Amino acid sequence: MIIFLNGSINAGKSTVAKLLLKELPHTAVVEIDALREMVGWMPLEQSIPLNLENAISIITNFVKRDLNVIVPYPLSQKNYDFLMENLRDLNVDIRVFTFAPQLEKALTNRGARELDDWEKERIKHHYNIGIHNPSFGETIDTTKQTPEETTRLILSRILE
Repeated sequence: MIIFLNGSINAGKSTVAKLLLKELPHTAVVEIDALREMVGWMPLEQSIPLNLENAISIITNFVKRDLNVIVPYPLSQKNYDFLMENLRDLNVDIRVFTFAPQLEKALTNRGARELDDWEKERIKHHYNIGIHNPSFGETIDTTKQTPEETTRLILSRILE
């Protein structure tokens, strides 16, 4: 199974991915942002297609070895379509869950994480382009949910 956790920056994707990892046996987390760090010198918009291509290779490698894969990453419609087109031949269940807290919540600092100005602007950009309200997958309003509650909800959906 491949589980995409979609949503803006600071929506809780990586936190929930770590919690899911504890609950799902034989699972890998593919952090596309870590792939981005490998070419951090490259402009973001230029690196996104490369990062997605690399993610497809890694996801495919894990799936071929019978691992579940969790991918926390903000997905535009274009990037979602690209991923689905390139992963469909794996013949594995693919689920997408979008975390959609209210914008004000996404813009708040949480835990030790202090959002910088770039991150705040990127969150606003994600909301402006509809990352939080896609036409694909299941959208979850996480405004008043803890990461643990969101994790339990996802587990209930994928283990039905």
